Amino acid sequence: MLNRYARAFFGKLFTPLARLLVGLGISPDVVTVIGTLGVCAGALAFYPRGELLVGTLVITAFVFSDTLDGVMARLSGRSTTWGAYLDSTLDRVADAAIFGGLVLWFAGDGNNTLLAGLALACLILGSVVSYAKARAEGLGMTANVGIAERAERLVIVLVATGFTGLLDLPAVVLGTVLGLLAVASLVTVLQRMLEVRRQALRSQ
Repeated sequence: MLNRYARAFFGKLFTPLARLLVGLGISPDVVTVIGTLGVCAGALAFYPRGELLVGTLVITAFVFSDTLDGVMARLSGRSTTWGAYLDSTLDRVADAAIFGGLVLWFAGDGNNTLLAGLALACLILGSVVSYAKARAEGLGMTANVGIAERAERLVIVLVATGFTGLLDLPAVVLGTVLGLLAVASLVTVLQRMLEVRRQALRSQ
């Protein structure tokens, strides 16, 4: 739900900028790649050093490229299968960088093995959530269900991490959020598996 409404809102917000970039001859694919590189840089350069607020601000500055490139593609009439594939693939890279940066922090100077494990669980389960949907679509079915889609997971972890850095909150706060995200991701995987199973049985 958040994914749908957020995309509609930010799509309208970024339309003027998208028109400008299209007018300058910039490809949506370029924006996709730059956005992903920016997110990875913010996550892997700052999170492992414990600079959670700065890292979150850098990530936030680039993460909206995921919406901007889509608006640009529509305005320029360049919505292609390749563009959709590139966008989805690099989304996984960006997500892995964010949670991977947290894993490195907690496994290193953050000195909290439990939170490192929770961040790793979020990384792995988030990837499985995406795979479960992609594999279903590859088999001619759908898996558009779940309580924790990408947008929800991304917003929650960035808000929690940013406020942890800003207010110097206890590690247990971010740990609780990561734990809830891991559980929600696991539930989403199960929901998608059950949905695909229902469709598969119905088609037999």
